[in-house]
Amino acid sequence: MKANFTIAERNDVVERCLPLIDRVMDCHRDIIKAARMERDDVYQQLAERLICAVDAYVPAKGALEGYLETQLERELFNCAHPRRLYGMTDAPLALRKNRVVSLDMMREDTAERECETDGVAA
Repeated sequence: MKANFTIAERNDVVERCLPLIDRVMDCHRDIIKAARMERDDVYQQLAERLICAVDAYVPAKGALEGYLETQLERELFNCAHPRRLYGMTDAPLALRKNRVVSLDMMREDTAERECETDGVAA
């Protein structure tokens, strides 16, 4: 059965568990750095997941802290996934291999030349 926290109780639990976010981020700082994610953005994403995880917590499935830490790690790995980084959640398989380029990295004057070198007509 799901834990039915009042809003005040949920907020207290979330505030007490905020250090878990820092712990998870410190344990996986190499992933954050390799994926070139902004630390503040990751913290915000994990804080949102923490609130949702507290709402969805089922006491029969184990200790609260262990459950929350697992949920935060899953969210961190979701943040680091390339499709999430570039917004390509439903991209065709052909676009996922060597053709996904961040729009920030691409300039208008070189876009046409890059497509021609890949054998794709613009």
